[in-house]
Amino acid sequence: MREIVLINITGEDRLGLTAAITGVLAQGGVTLLDISQAVIHGAVTLGILVEIADDAQASRVLKDVQSTAHELGQQVRFTPVSEADYLSWGADQAKMRYSVTLLARRITAEQLQRVSSITAQHGLNIEQIDRLSAPQLGVPGEQGNGCIEFSVLGEPQDAAALRAEFLGAAEALDADIAFQADSLYRRNRRLAVFDMDSTLIEAEVIDELAKAAGIGELVSAITERAMRGELDFRASFKERLALLKGLDVGVLDDIGASLRLTEGAERLFAELKRLGYKTAILSGGFTYFAKQLQAKLGIDYVFANELEVVDGKVTGVAVEPIVDAQRKADLLRELAHKEGLSLEQTVAVGDGANDLPMLAIAGLGVAFRAKPLVKQSAKQAISTLGLDGVLYLLGFRDRDGQR
Repeated sequence: MREIVLINITGEDRLGLTAAITGVLAQGGVTLLDISQAVIHGAVTLGILVEIADDAQASRVLKDVQSTAHELGQQVRFTPVSEADYLSWGADQAKMRYSVTLLARRITAEQLQRVSSITAQHGLNIEQIDRLSAPQLGVPGEQGNGCIEFSVLGEPQDAAALRAEFLGAAEALDADIAFQADSLYRRNRRLAVFDMDSTLIEAEVIDELAKAAGIGELVSAITERAMRGELDFRASFKERLALLKGLDVGVLDDIGASLRLTEGAERLFAELKRLGYKTAILSGGFTYFAKQLQAKLGIDYVFANELEVVDGKVTGVAVEPIVDAQRKADLLRELAHKEGLSLEQTVAVGDGANDLPMLAIAGLGVAFRAKPLVKQSAKQAISTLGLDGVLYLLGFRDRDGQR
């Protein structure tokens, strides 16, 4: 009668360990049903599920495995598995899988405990845990990039409640927690689009123009309310632009030179380009500044608003079509179609209420350092790390990066 046995081997990792153990199994003519191996700081855990033809053969094979393992300084354990349990396990493999991504400047045991506790409470079983970030020892806390990815199995009964718990835990623990389906599309996305102001750059350009015109506080207050979703973007944009009428165009170069890229932007775009992504700016800001970013970061497409100038002065008149919330979503659809991609293969990143429509239709929509309304409404949010934190949500490991 055939036997199904789970072989667990633990100990100090050694070169050739897997080859030695599987060599013994090969000589015994067993069938391999499953295998998993992990090494952490020189300690190895190797699990092999095998099917052996009969009891007599099983006794010989397992004795040889035990002898070989001991010669290599390993501990070994054998666990019989019933056919019913094996078939039940096989059925579980067809269940939906999700990725839970924990991001923080420093990963703590408390953060891990909260994430694992929440997943368990919602009936999700953790199958694998991986570190995506590079080792952090010696890195100043404010410069750290920490990321742990959980692969979980199951289907949450209330996905909205799960996301709400993750969001609450993230805020309490100074972390970000992303929850997304671990589907084929997750590692097969090829178009990433970005808002510009307060996303790619650490400023709202229209506010900077207003400062130069001497009306900075007035305009920035309107901008803040628009980004929180308290005002219609199109109407507020026209109102703010009208207040800039008469501004000398000579200030544009100085403002452009003073704009700072958001933390992680250069690394993110370098890696996206290396991975074959097309990138775009979809901005309610101005083309004049977006083109500067395009040249600096190697961005493929730019869609933003035109700043109309006559006789060296800003006219204060909005040039149609205005890139508002709906226009951003429409442009994302158009670019995906142009590149021959489904919306599931797209990434959208933004911080304001006018970004929500494009974040909603993208395969991965990320609210970056966003206002509360936007953070709660978006599929995913990053507030603790720089823009390059988006790479972790794509399953990117730091060791995969350019060297």
